[in-house]
Amino acid sequence: MEVKILAACMMMAAQSHDVPPALLAGIYRAEGGKVGQEVANTNGSYDLGPMQINTIWLPELSQQWGISEEKTHEIVRDDACVNVDVAAWILRKHLNETHDLSKALEHYHSRTPKFGKKYKKRVLDIMKRYGLLKTRH
Repeated sequence: MEVKILAACMMMAAQSHDVPPALLAGIYRAEGGKVGQEVANTNGSYDLGPMQINTIWLPELSQQWGISEEKTHEIVRDDACVNVDVAAWILRKHLNETHDLSKALEHYHSRTPKFGKKYKKRVLDIMKRYGLLKTRH
């Protein structure tokens, strides 16, 4: 997948779901997934595609889209733009729930505080390293 296409997908998804595009880029770098990738988790779920979307979201997405869970699985795994859009949608859902971007980022990864906080630090460190987050002096 060409980086320019993925960047365009991120900008569209960020705008559609009103989330910071730099944060989506940071999540993408932290997740390190690829189109077509499926990574097994210890709890029996899988993480799919570039943004590593967990399969726990598939029933809700399948219902929203009016297609089978199998087809939803395939699209989320294999279509980079859909994958990024789902990531932005998930982040927006957490932001609507928490009203806190920091907490929404934690929840993107896990609602368990020790895992969520560790993930947030990793994403923010990546964003700083790539110039996606300005640090205060």
